[in-house]
Amino acid sequence: MPITGIYGPDDLTNRPHGQALKQGTSEVITSPRAVPVPGPALPMPSLEWTDDVERATAPLYERVKHVIPPIEWPLMAPTIHAINELKRERGAVILAHNYQAPEIFHCVADIGGDSLQLAVEATKVKAGIIVQCGVHFMAETSKLLNPEKTVLIPDSRAGCSLAASITGADVRLLREKFPGVPVVAYVNTSAQVKAEVDICCTSSNAVQVVESLNAPTVIFLPDRYLATYVASKTDVKIIAWKGACEVHERFKGEELRAYREADPSVQIIAHPECPPDVLAEADFTGSTAHMINWVRNKRPRRLVMITECSMADNVRAELPDVEMLRPCNLCPHMKRITLANILQSLLTRGEEVTIDPALAMRARRSVERMINLKN
Repeated sequence: MPITGIYGPDDLTNRPHGQALKQGTSEVITSPRAVPVPGPALPMPSLEWTDDVERATAPLYERVKHVIPPIEWPLMAPTIHAINELKRERGAVILAHNYQAPEIFHCVADIGGDSLQLAVEATKVKAGIIVQCGVHFMAETSKLLNPEKTVLIPDSRAGCSLAASITGADVRLLREKFPGVPVVAYVNTSAQVKAEVDICCTSSNAVQVVESLNAPTVIFLPDRYLATYVASKTDVKIIAWKGACEVHERFKGEELRAYREADPSVQIIAHPECPPDVLAEADFTGSTAHMINWVRNKRPRRLVMITECSMADNVRAELPDVEMLRPCNLCPHMKRITLANILQSLLTRGEEVTIDPALAMRARRSVERMINLKN
């Protein structure tokens, strides 16, 4: 079913563009941010390439040897070794999104996956410290689900164009415009937005979440392209928001057609955050987890993976027999997370993600409702 309406900041009255307003006031508020943690830092470990480091990290290099050249490994391995030693000393666990670079995803992460996997796994973490190798809304989600734990993000500037496209004030104005219509928020949103909606979703379960509400019309935000994809898979009427992922919206259907013309045997898979002309050219459309499972099951000879570039490296590290042809769009926010600042985060216990408890209580409900949704 086509989108029945699409709205953005300029379509809502009484909304200062680019600002969130505290409910019932004119006070501008910002999203919760990560803050440095006071207290003594651990000393910087040696980052020399030694025989001991080479032996200790050799099994890790086996995981990534198809995507990291041997000449680069001695530059990375000492920091990787130090991180893995420090996380044990700190009692920390590292969560990493599929869009992280291979040296992070395969060599220091304890848990890796897409947004839904990380949200679910965050509820099971026993360690007292969670280091979130992803963007800020992911770290917020981990904090929402683990309020008693310390959640660190190596660089709090790792934001998200989708999360930045909408505020909690926008959601309240949408509710005023469409009273009684339930609101679904993609997890790529701030805690402020999550606090204002009925339930969250990921690209993996978006259709299921929308249909679980048993409503004829649903407000779906903030990704206009994911909303279009969901609308094509359900009879529920979708009111969308004008947000977009700056990585996925850069892909064009014409570039995919060019790949097919060059090699008709090539397989193309795409993320539903891509524009409709891209999805129309794809052999398969699905979330990051669904894309990975598709590759594992199909084992295509040559593949174009239309999503963030590092995910192709992470899949090829696992499945080296699959040749990746990559129109490479990197997420500048994900790439703010590096081995160096992961190490620094463990040394200093910074930057810590904090959320006002009253806000967190409301936001947590929408995330837990998603996680507890039964098939």
